[in-house]
Amino acid sequence: MPTRFEQYERARKVLPGGVNSSTRYNRALQTPFYASRAEAGYVWDIEGRKFIDMCCAHGAALLGHAHPAINEAVQKARELGYLSVFETTYHEELAAKVCDYIPCSERVRFCSSGSEATLHLIRACRAFTGRKKIIRIEGHFHGYHELIYIGGQPPVEAFPDNRRHPYIESAGIPPEFAELIVPIPFNDPESLEAAVSEHGADTALLILEPVNYNTGCILPDPGYLELARRLTAEAGIVLFFDEVQSAFKKSRGGAQEDFGIVPDVCTIGKSLGGGFPLSAFCGRAEIMDLYMPVGNVQHSGTFNAHLVPVLGGLAFLSEIAKPYFYPRLRELEARFHGGMDRIIEEAALNMLVPHHGARFDFLLGRKTPARRYEHTFCHDKKLMLKIYKACWERGVYFHDYGGPPCHHGYCIQHTDRDIDEVLNVLEDVLRGCREELAVG
Repeated sequence: MPTRFEQYERARKVLPGGVNSSTRYNRALQTPFYASRAEAGYVWDIEGRKFIDMCCAHGAALLGHAHPAINEAVQKARELGYLSVFETTYHEELAAKVCDYIPCSERVRFCSSGSEATLHLIRACRAFTGRKKIIRIEGHFHGYHELIYIGGQPPVEAFPDNRRHPYIESAGIPPEFAELIVPIPFNDPESLEAAVSEHGADTALLILEPVNYNTGCILPDPGYLELARRLTAEAGIVLFFDEVQSAFKKSRGGAQEDFGIVPDVCTIGKSLGGGFPLSAFCGRAEIMDLYMPVGNVQHSGTFNAHLVPVLGGLAFLSEIAKPYFYPRLRELEARFHGGMDRIIEEAALNMLVPHHGARFDFLLGRKTPARRYEHTFCHDKKLMLKIYKACWERGVYFHDYGGPPCHHGYCIQHTDRDIDEVLNVLEDVLRGCREELAVG
């Protein structure tokens, strides 16, 4: 087998940057992580090294890798002929379960990715309201398409101007799209009220991550989601929860269940397919029934709800409904974060590990939780890359997203011994960076 550097040189000749997804280039390793196989809570690289996997497919592998229930689903799909294009009884069965689990879901449509889900649901929100603008929250992430990849995560140098001229987050997005985006800070009631007051008559939707996993795992302040629910209802704006990441991480009903606030619509994904590409968008029937063939909003695609991920989704939803599932996730959460709290306190480290359910972040440079995007600017990206690399050298894999605070997690197949080993590695690595992480 080639080394990772040899494989990277080969891949760069045929793939832009040697990868099929930009963030798969791991800046801590200076190559992608080239996997050869995965099982349970572990992944092996092409050089034969075994790692405890603390990426878990960015949250998609909440069941872990090669879970027996998912393996059975794949075998069933093989026996049925890997059906594509056709509807089956399994599609209705999966949709009914989603509607049963997710509080806002009266109707649901399936697609492959989170980006697809937000794109298609934004279209329906605009059709429903007859309006164009989108109020969005800084730091939150909703996919890589032109409708919303604007104003979310501007670099520090562009941040001061973001609320007047929303930052376009990729080359190739026409500046005209930014005219429809209204960025506001998270957990700022005054800014939310002002945005609705000024732009409400032209705004189709307020979109947000109820838990901002993508920038420091920032939780909503008490009362903030309640305010968003009241203001949008009064202004005729669709309240849109992007739960691609938060769905199923702490409860079957996602953040809607966790915080007791029901939006008009939401997107879910990552974990839903049990490791296969499956996302969904769902919500109130009067909005969802705008999709053809009932209404006049288009959503179609050859690979929408392919049989393999649909059966994977059924297996996943059945597994998380078992009595053991969420109590076990809570045990893992308590074990890991109790250990991290001890490490940070004993070594007097200027950092914290914010979390919600099975996903967490590392946030360097502060001792209190961030409440909005700019509160994470203290984070030392170079030091974070150094930490990731040192953990990788000791057999624990944290994915790198370029060094900023971003989410990691564990799966239901991780053992207490796995968590303890991760804590041992982190304690060793963080104590080695003690001078750089010293409080004050």
